Amino acid sequence: MYVCNAFSLSMLPEWVAKGQIKFSRLSQAEAAALARTAANQCGLESAVGHADTAAVFSTLLGVGVPMNRASVRLLPGIAEHMLVGQMTGPRLSEGATTLPEGAEVQWVLIKFGDDEIIEFAPYADEEEEEK
Repeated sequence: MYVCNAFSLSMLPEWVAKGQIKFSRLSQAEAAALARTAANQCGLESAVGHADTAAVFSTLLGVGVPMNRASVRLLPGIAEHMLVGQMTGPRLSEGATTLPEGAEVQWVLIKFGDDEIIEFAPYADEEEEEK
């Protein structure tokens, strides 16, 4: 599972079949429990590109989230998960490991892919509608 501080459409393939992306808002406790479980079972890969944000995420999630300026590209046909922490409020001060007063992180779990889909065909729905 990836841990990121942002989500971008560039993380997806050039096309995405309908119903393949699911967004679920998580509480702080749910996000931390998920991160710990993922770290123990399947691994946690950081794509958090700022050291201070990574340090704060590590504190909030209770697992190591190293700074890693990685580009994430989710693969079609594979069920992949991404835990995204979206910070709001004041900027982090340099060297921060906790959130400043008035700041918060909103956690979203993004699920991409469907284990039941065997073959992906871009624009398949449009072709069927034309028939």
